Amino acid sequence: MTVTIYVPRDAAALALGAEKVANAITQEIAARGLDAKVVRNGSRGMFWLEPLVEVRTEHERIAYGPVKAGDVKGLFDAGFLEGGQHALHLGPTHDIPFLRQQTRLTFSRCGVTDPLSLDDYRHYQGLKGLENAIAMTQAQIVAQVTDSGLRGRGGAGFPTGIKWKTVMDAAASQKYIVCNADEGDSATFADRMIMEGDPFVLIEGMIIAGIATGATKGYVYTRSEYPHAIATMTEAVKIARAAGILGPSVMGSVHAFDMEIRSGAGAYVCGEETSLLNSLEGKRGIVRAKPPLPALQGFLGRPTVVNNVISLASVPVIMDRGAAFYRDFGMGRSRGTIPIQIAGNVKYGGLYETAFGLSLGEIVDHIGGGTATGRPVKAVQVGGPLGAYFPRALFDTPFDYEAFAARDGLIGHAGITVFDDSADMLKQARFAMEFCAIESCGKCTPCRIGSTRGVETADKIAQGIEPEKNKALLADLCNTMKFGSLCALGGFTPYPVMSAMNHFPEDFEPAPVVEAAE
Repeated sequence: MTVTIYVPRDAAALALGAEKVANAITQEIAARGLDAKVVRNGSRGMFWLEPLVEVRTEHERIAYGPVKAGDVKGLFDAGFLEGGQHALHLGPTHDIPFLRQQTRLTFSRCGVTDPLSLDDYRHYQGLKGLENAIAMTQAQIVAQVTDSGLRGRGGAGFPTGIKWKTVMDAAASQKYIVCNADEGDSATFADRMIMEGDPFVLIEGMIIAGIATGATKGYVYTRSEYPHAIATMTEAVKIARAAGILGPSVMGSVHAFDMEIRSGAGAYVCGEETSLLNSLEGKRGIVRAKPPLPALQGFLGRPTVVNNVISLASVPVIMDRGAAFYRDFGMGRSRGTIPIQIAGNVKYGGLYETAFGLSLGEIVDHIGGGTATGRPVKAVQVGGPLGAYFPRALFDTPFDYEAFAARDGLIGHAGITVFDDSADMLKQARFAMEFCAIESCGKCTPCRIGSTRGVETADKIAQGIEPEKNKALLADLCNTMKFGSLCALGGFTPYPVMSAMNHFPEDFEPAPVVEAAE
């Protein structure tokens, strides 16, 4: 029997040497004349163990990692094709604590299958949701997504079903599904992991959205910094089209749907849906005033669903298992699971899919293992570069949209960046303003000018120039940006700035003057 060896081709694994490991394994198989093959899967999301190599034995998959090319000969000598013991032996993959404790619904196939094998996808329940959707009316599909409680996983948390119903009810000869895959937040990689590790689930979700709303054309808009994701998604679309899953008759039904992959230059503001639509149309990526809403006048002025990757990738399991199954996970108005992305100064960085409701402390201390440096955790930023900094005093906050909002924070795309006690929060506040100044599209004054003045004011505080006056000015600038900006770039920049000022006031105090000894 041919033994299957899995080596990830996910960008994170490639950055850590996975290509060299795969080549070394292939050469070793040939040199030893063994009956084995290498499958390039996606990442499981345990980045401290990458490259994670798995061997499918008679009973289960055995993991080894992190593997370097120089380790390969020793692995074969130790009989790793039979799951043999070695210093890098981690045991059955599903028993690794970080993975075992997760609730993987959206990411159930990531790292398990060959990303470009439709046979693998079908074997692991792929296309079941689409098959169910084809047999339903538009209203029934929208009702099921609405009843599931699914909300936008891109950060806004807007109910997906309401957006779909708006587009479904809109009268137009052409409608569109646009997937916002412009993943630009720091500490986020969930969208990329899906596109590289399970592209068919995104395709399936987009087709279901198209059937539900009457849209026949879809676009995935991602950034040029994601070449592996673009290549994998492009190939997956070709495979799906050749198999009759995309095209004039979706799986032999009366429904038509086709899609394309488009890439932008990487402007952060193009993660905002109206800037994205402008870019997709070939225009400069600047924010549009709302109304009109994209659901009514979106791409090319037509009714358009704009959903994040994880929102769309969550739809197939809802259509397969039912609204009640998905809604049973979570807390409050935050239903289902969320892929938490743990990064920064942390021991166990990676993707952790779980139901809403875990406390921030559980995520950072127990799942993430605290800091990589071993120093105390000082602050955790949740929600990318525009997210608030939470001190340990707020670590009891449950991972829930409303719970974070109640404490002047936001979940955003669920990226978590951990900082130890060496972090200077005044510098972090300045960085937020600088980031906004660089990434602003320039259309509105509060964002364009406010962020530039914010950098200057933070510098004055750091230099000890009228600190109290300038702290008051910085807070006033934040207030203007929060309520006067056209989009979330300027509107959310105050979150990291004000949280740094409020929770870490000591970092905004002038440095004590040390008198020279006589």
